[in-house]
Amino acid sequence: MHNTLSIKEFKKRGNKYQNVSQVYNGYRYASRLEANFAISLDWRLEAGDIKAWERQVKIDIRVKKRHITNYFVDFKVIHNDDSIEYVETKGFETNVWRLKWKLFEALIDEIDPGATLTIVK
Repeated sequence: MHNTLSIKEFKKRGNKYQNVSQVYNGYRYASRLEANFAISLDWRLEAGDIKAWERQVKIDIRVKKRHITNYFVDFKVIHNDDSIEYVETKGFETNVWRLKWKLFEALIDEIDPGATLTIVK
């Protein structure tokens, strides 16, 4: 006996984390939370509250100059005072994500001295 889903059941079920991807400004975001955060960053940019922002920024996680993994943080925000904030929007935390985030936290002063990390749930 096989455990298979019909096409109808698969579409109804969605992905395993129950998030719904969204398209905003020509970019696909992994969830509504992430897309809504991008919208809020655009509003903040237009209002002059921040200088700039980037999406899906690749972070090279290295220990003792050895590449361990890449981490893609959802957003990098450049504030008006040139300070940097990395923002992760998170609805569901996986063990792999927790490990990578802890590595990022531990190495942030080497990766981007003075930057701050924020999780939006």
